[in-house]
Amino acid sequence: MSSIRCPHHPNTEPIEDYRAGDLVCPDCGLVIGDRLVDIGTEWRSFSNENSPGNDPSRVGAPERPFGGFSDLSTSITIGFGASEGAQKLFISQQRSKQDNKQRQIFTATSTIREMSERIHLPRPIQDRALEYFTRCVELKAMKGKNVEARTAACLYIACRKENVPRSFKEICAVSRVSKKEIGRCFKLAAVALEKESSTLSQVTTADYMSRFCGNLGLPKHIKHAASIIADRAGKLDTDIHQNPTMITAAAIYLACNAGLVPEERKTAKTIGEICGAAESTIKKYYKLLRPRVEDLLPKSFKFAGPIDSIPFC
Repeated sequence: MSSIRCPHHPNTEPIEDYRAGDLVCPDCGLVIGDRLVDIGTEWRSFSNENSPGNDPSRVGAPERPFGGFSDLSTSITIGFGASEGAQKLFISQQRSKQDNKQRQIFTATSTIREMSERIHLPRPIQDRALEYFTRCVELKAMKGKNVEARTAACLYIACRKENVPRSFKEICAVSRVSKKEIGRCFKLAAVALEKESSTLSQVTTADYMSRFCGNLGLPKHIKHAASIIADRAGKLDTDIHQNPTMITAAAIYLACNAGLVPEERKTAKTIGEICGAAESTIKKYYKLLRPRVEDLLPKSFKFAGPIDSIPFC
């Protein structure tokens, strides 16, 4: 018996539409619940489609097209403190069961999952990164490079393809390889993948602004002002180097100093920790923006005080 009832027909038992995920009143058709989760058993039929009858067979995890892990084979895993015999059995299986390509993909799968969980990336991005890694292995695009550097580069590309870009410093922070090594692998992978798919879109300040402002807990009017500053900074003759991450950080710093009282402002160090930028670099960009503050901010912007009170560093 469902505890949810129709307000017009409280004595009528509602009907659950499993296909749409809705709970509907049979008398008046009112949808009294939506987006319901089916907690029933998942069944699939592996019988011949042309044969009569139904042959439901319950299976495990959903299929994954990359990595060769969608079959029902047994994989031996070891954890911390595993015995010597278990470790030997694990190594023996990896050597005998998989070829070189499968071993690389197997290693990349766990590495991508580990890095993605540290920066809270969803499963679709992980699958896209593994897809790019598999293609690069087939094309021998990054042959001889460190596996972790290759997976980091593919994860960076997947984030950009899914319109949730991460900076090189963010990817580097969750890996054990240098930014330079990831950058080298990225260039090789991008050239190889461009032949099969569309080119990567250019990263802009808008790709970072919402996430950085949200992590800093800034109000909406400051976020809006920072977005306008970052957009106008590249158009004005400010002699500023077009680095989206640094421009975003400097724009946020300027918007905070202009629109918030001193007690509520964010320091360059705090902004740098969120944006992955050095405090000195943010102040360097900020000094280029500060003299043009009246041109960079919209006319409707409400300053927290006189313009002259905005610090120059």
